Amino acid sequence: MREPDISLTACSYSHVLDIISNKWTALVIYALEDGTIRYGEINRRIEGISQKMLTQTLKQLERDGLVSRKVTPSVPPVVDYTLTRLGESLIPYMKQLTEWASAHLAEVQHARAAYDSEALV
Repeated sequence: MREPDISLTACSYSHVLDIISNKWTALVIYALEDGTIRYGEINRRIEGISQKMLTQTLKQLERDGLVSRKVTPSVPPVVDYTLTRLGESLIPYMKQLTEWASAHLAEVQHARAAYDSEALV
């Protein structure tokens, strides 16, 4: 029997997918693409995201080194978020994935419909 040559723990690709595969992560990164913005503006820009999910996503992106957070002491505190250089370096790759999705989503949907109709037979 052959030893596996693909490993979830050793594959850097799978670790990156863990970061960006969350449905909100990509949207938050896109919201920050044009520069520093405040929490409330991110929340307004992303349709359907709850405050809890936005907070969790921003914390995770900060932990991963993709986003920096700056708090300006005031009443209420002003919190600004910015992509780090590492976060900015993801943008071209995410745009490529977006372009692929735009070009091929209809094919994927067609394949799914065909598969689902055959599975019912």
